Amino acid sequence: MEGGIHGGADKSAFRECFSLTWKNPYVLRLAFSAGIGGVISGALLYIKEDFKTVDRETWLQEMIVSMAVAGAIVGAAIGGWANDKFGRRSAILMADFLFLIGAIVMAVTPNPSLIVVGRVFVGLGVGMASMTAPLYISEASPAKIRGALVSTNGFLITGGQFVSYLINLAFTDVKGTWRWMLGIAGVPALLQFILMFTLPESPRWLYRKGREEEAKAIMRRIYSAEDVEHEIRALKDSVELEILEEGSSEKINMIKLCKTKTVRRGLIAGVGLQVFQQFVGINTVMYYSPTIFQLAGFASNRTAILLSLVTAGLNAFGSIISIYLIDRAGRKKLLIISLLGVIVSLGLLTGVFYEVTTHAPAVSFLETQRFNNVTCPDYNSSLKAQTWDCMTCLKASSPSCGFCSSPSGKEHPGACWVSNDPVKDLCHNENRLWYTRGCPSNFGWFALLGLGLYIIFFSPGMGTVPWIVNSEIYPLRFRGICGGIAATANWISNLIVAQSFLSLTEAIGTSWTFLMFGVISVIALLFVVVCVPETKGMPMEEIEKMLEGRSLHFKFWKKRSQPVEKGNQTA
Repeated sequence: MEGGIHGGADKSAFRECFSLTWKNPYVLRLAFSAGIGGVISGALLYIKEDFKTVDRETWLQEMIVSMAVAGAIVGAAIGGWANDKFGRRSAILMADFLFLIGAIVMAVTPNPSLIVVGRVFVGLGVGMASMTAPLYISEASPAKIRGALVSTNGFLITGGQFVSYLINLAFTDVKGTWRWMLGIAGVPALLQFILMFTLPESPRWLYRKGREEEAKAIMRRIYSAEDVEHEIRALKDSVELEILEEGSSEKINMIKLCKTKTVRRGLIAGVGLQVFQQFVGINTVMYYSPTIFQLAGFASNRTAILLSLVTAGLNAFGSIISIYLIDRAGRKKLLIISLLGVIVSLGLLTGVFYEVTTHAPAVSFLETQRFNNVTCPDYNSSLKAQTWDCMTCLKASSPSCGFCSSPSGKEHPGACWVSNDPVKDLCHNENRLWYTRGCPSNFGWFALLGLGLYIIFFSPGMGTVPWIVNSEIYPLRFRGICGGIAATANWISNLIVAQSFLSLTEAIGTSWTFLMFGVISVIALLFVVVCVPETKGMPMEEIEKMLEGRSLHFKFWKKRSQPVEKGNQTA
């Protein structure tokens, strides 16, 4: 049976992916064209704008940042409805159009306030694309290689992040830097918009809407001759059974979703994965990457940018690992291995940040007072200046201050000075290191190791698998709306973590914040073991049957009974 779990499938899944796409390049073109939406998402996350005109308008800066995520939340919610109403292809075209409009508005606007409007449009496009692209690829892919093809979307997301770092580097000294960056971000959207006109609608959506002949014609281009008839028959049976049970009414509400067993079980797994993807701390780890680089002794800003490029490269490399393993090891095993690595990495980061906090170099009064007008004002006015160390110095905020290491060694007492470019140059001219994001530590290399391990483990598992599972786990009739609910949960969780983790680090400290994420990762691991089913190699219609009679599966390393072909069933 096409897509069934065969004995030799694990060993040949990756080769089979290339073999099938080589024999049928139409499938690869379809997956790549839909997956370009990932590049759009990646560009949004990491391209940094230089808004000098709003330096003193803190509320406007915060709104510029938050409006994109708020737009993505709305876009994901609308995207679910649009997918079921107008189709997957149409939803992708809408997402591209919205993103393109937003990118153009931001790139040419003369008024900083209009940038907020552009960010909303960009966010709407990203939210819609984030859940639609995996769904479109999943519904139009052979089951044997579905995971690998949907993983290309994840690879293009991380690849987009990597490219955006290169763009940052390339346009650093160019006039109107941020306009170039935002304008270039619209290129992938324009490219995908054009390519999607050459591709068909999802065959499963077409069949559900009664356009059976169109659906069959597309499926014959996707599947091999010996498999296509079985796929069409399975899809026909699934739609007929659904209509028989639910009637022909198209009205869908939350009560209906919760009452339908397969949908309820799918939503628990899908929404749970999307929420945990954000709450295991990926954004916090990425935010603290400059601090981790300084802990390792790389205090130069240019070096930090280059190392950020390495970080983005590791993230993209992890996505390639996902393409290789997703149809070989399976979704569930990949998630479990990913979370185990994330837990170890967060434990390592917790220990390093605790060591740095409790053993930071002291602030030397003599070193700090060596030059006039550069001493940190908070240090001068403090009644407990003799107790100050590097961490205390970096927490000063009126104005912000930096730590200049001792010429005798970075672990010795250094100076606490005002943080600005002339003072930084003064520190560097004496062959000393300047710290503003983290303090010197002998354990800095362990922080770098923890960061690298976290990304390598997170990317192929928790980074891509939640999107894959959500693209295949729901019954056809509810697939768009449920995918939208899960994607909305992801973006809401993203916003919650982004808005709360700085307050957390101030309230309980960085090391305890990382420890908290580690505990959440343990809970996520238990959730995956108990609540997430294995869908590797299963036709989408078989997944629905599996959820109908699914029991909890604690022994994830053991294979379940093989799916039975219809032709072999007895009456």
